[in-house]
Amino acid sequence: MDELKRYSRQMLFTPIGEDGQKKFNQSKALVVGMGALGTAIANHLVRAGFGYVRIVDRDYVEKSNLQRQMLFDEEDVAAALPKTVAAKKKLEKMNSSVTIDAITTDVNASNIMDLLEGIDFVMDGTDNFSTRFLLNDACFKKKIPFVYGGAVSSRGMTALFVPDVTPCLRCFIQGGEQTSGETCDTIGVISPIVDVIASYQVTEIMKYVAGDHDKLHKSLLTMDIWNNHSYAMKFSSPKEGCTTCQKKEYPALQAGTRKDVTSLCGRETIQIQLESRFDLKEWAIKLQKTAEVKETPFLLKAQLEEGERLVIFPDGRVLVQGTEDSGRAKALYARYIGM
Repeated sequence: MDELKRYSRQMLFTPIGEDGQKKFNQSKALVVGMGALGTAIANHLVRAGFGYVRIVDRDYVEKSNLQRQMLFDEEDVAAALPKTVAAKKKLEKMNSSVTIDAITTDVNASNIMDLLEGIDFVMDGTDNFSTRFLLNDACFKKKIPFVYGGAVSSRGMTALFVPDVTPCLRCFIQGGEQTSGETCDTIGVISPIVDVIASYQVTEIMKYVAGDHDKLHKSLLTMDIWNNHSYAMKFSSPKEGCTTCQKKEYPALQAGTRKDVTSLCGRETIQIQLESRFDLKEWAIKLQKTAEVKETPFLLKAQLEEGERLVIFPDGRVLVQGTEDSGRAKALYARYIGM
């Protein structure tokens, strides 16, 4: 009961109360992506007392993140900390009663079902639609809620998708493909839209977990906070023939959907994963002969004489930074790592 005093102001809000708070405390969340949306989502979940929060991201903290990714600071940049490691440190200081499970990995078809083990709902903090469709398919297969969110420029979108209750994300995007090509790294983003969308995402899941389902938005919300536009596309019946929520084929989960070479959201970075593990100390020794190497407990950076940089992770991933050409990235990988 003493621990509940932390949430006294939240419990005074009648739709939550003590019963709702206890439901929060017993809930287990998966937040995929510890970028702008993910850090804001995790901040709200942990402060609200959701009892277990699993955070997953594949990247490390860079200076350009600090403008909008609220859990990071300049010390994290200097240490080149993985985002999950830096976020876990901050979140545990906020609320020591919440279990923070931090995993540094690329979320893909080979590991998503393991990441969902024991989870009650999934929060979207990602920056690309291929991962969102993967989360959508996995959640509908596991029959757990998926809270979609996206923010770019001054615009944002969000919706809560619930298996057997609402249509799925794939129903709203024809063919299951992103079409705009706009990202934070190509047209920018302002921090307030991130906060607004993350707040909507967390509020919807709070309603859901507390059991106040009549107050759920039941729509795909879109807004532009700079140009003062907002629109709610009310949920209709699922699209006939949807491969996720109607045919239950879950295409993003099918074998062979994992990409070994992936472009990271307009960042002049190509991710390559052909190995299952890397011994960082071993590779530091190998690469010191031909590159300027910086090793941390979490990753290895190698500045190449060609101008690009390799960032090597223990889980078998390599980021080739400084190019958007996948052929160039694979050539450098083959030259320095081997294929």
